[in-house]
Amino acid sequence: MLKNSKKSKQKPSSSNKPSKKDTAGTLLYRKRKDKLEVLLVHPAGNYNRKAAWSIPKGQPEKLESFEETARRETMEETGVIPAALKPLGYIDYSSHRKRVHCFYGQAPADAVPHNASWEVDKAEFMPLERAIKAIHNDQVELLERLQFILSPH
Repeated sequence: MLKNSKKSKQKPSSSNKPSKKDTAGTLLYRKRKDKLEVLLVHPAGNYNRKAAWSIPKGQPEKLESFEETARRETMEETGVIPAALKPLGYIDYSSHRKRVHCFYGQAPADAVPHNASWEVDKAEFMPLERAIKAIHNDQVELLERLQFILSPH
């Protein structure tokens, strides 16, 4: 069930606060042996060894839509080219002024993710239960939304 969270509600902007940094990414999924798996990436670098996993994401380039950004970042970070995507909304990070616009879709059947960018050291599908423990706390809500959408009502 979706939780009602302050993170997912829009807050009025204040002229004396810096604007949020917008990013966009994808939450690709597949079913393996009746288990839901999601594609996540782990940030590269020694200082990130214990860092949380994330959906593939990044900042928009000039004149790029959030969906175009999400597609590009997923391909650049994982080597996977997303097919059809639908909007999953956005989340705001609780610790800093960052907003993640997310799109979800079924991963291509032949998807073989790999760390395709210097920004990530791992890219893999993981079972939803493990992903919920591994992903950045502020992104857990995206997994919950996907689970809600995909579960029979």
